[in-house]
Amino acid sequence: MHAFLKLYISHLTFEQNLSQNSTEAYKKDITRFIDYLKRNGIDSPKNAQAKHIHRMLQLLTEIGLSENSLARNLSSIRGFYKFLIAENIIESDPTVHVDRPKIPRYLPVVLTYEEVETIFKTQDTNKHLGLRNRAMLETIYASGLRVSELLTLKINQVYFDQHIVRIFGKGRKERLVPISDSALDWIQKYLDSGRPLLTKGRMTDNILFLNKNGKAMSRMGFWKILEKAAKEGAVRKNVHPHTMRHSFATHLIENGADLRAVQEMLGHADISTTQIYTHLDRSHIEKQYRMYHPRAGTAHR
Repeated sequence: MHAFLKLYISHLTFEQNLSQNSTEAYKKDITRFIDYLKRNGIDSPKNAQAKHIHRMLQLLTEIGLSENSLARNLSSIRGFYKFLIAENIIESDPTVHVDRPKIPRYLPVVLTYEEVETIFKTQDTNKHLGLRNRAMLETIYASGLRVSELLTLKINQVYFDQHIVRIFGKGRKERLVPISDSALDWIQKYLDSGRPLLTKGRMTDNILFLNKNGKAMSRMGFWKILEKAAKEGAVRKNVHPHTMRHSFATHLIENGADLRAVQEMLGHADISTTQIYTHLDRSHIEKQYRMYHPRAGTAHR
């Protein structure tokens, strides 16, 4: 079974072009499944039944895994079986009889436009690090990037004349996303006056945003910058890098953007992932109704 897993990981890496983090997550989930089968005397994936998968998910529930983690584990096992069937290694898929765990949908934390502006203005752009931070914050909000996309962005992926950035998202899928004039202005200022002080003559692989040592910035490094900016701006919300992405999508939809267009900009494979922002939009509409409709706030007879 571990030989089959090795084949599958090679398939994900070289044919599906998944990132190392994604393939490691699949490998971890499927290794757990294989070990569980072995402990129960099953030495081939074709001998596994739906009851074995149900029981394993139950055990994972008992040790405290969340619904999201359970769903990811089942998705990993399903992908493994689809591969085995496609390769004619087995004939049937026991996961078809296993229901996906129900995952509660939580509305994400979203900043108001005023709060976003406040975060931007906390940066001292007379200093090269403040200039870099302002350019980063402007960019992640302007284009709704994932933090990994922001931190791997290269200079030649920013098209100043066309007002777009070329992004390689999950699975190295490419998309072109608009970027604001404001973000481009701050990127240019950073390139002119900030980045040269960070490179210090080192090779940077053309990475746009660098840490103080002239290397690619870590996720934690950016998180600390954003967290500090939110604190200094007196933003009393739990702000993390994805908050900027949520705010980008919500502000677009609140102002009338088409859901499909927002889906494309975010790089969501499924429109249902983007539809969470319509719930936020409805709450905005209700708030506007309560504020402006003459009969909304008072009972009339």
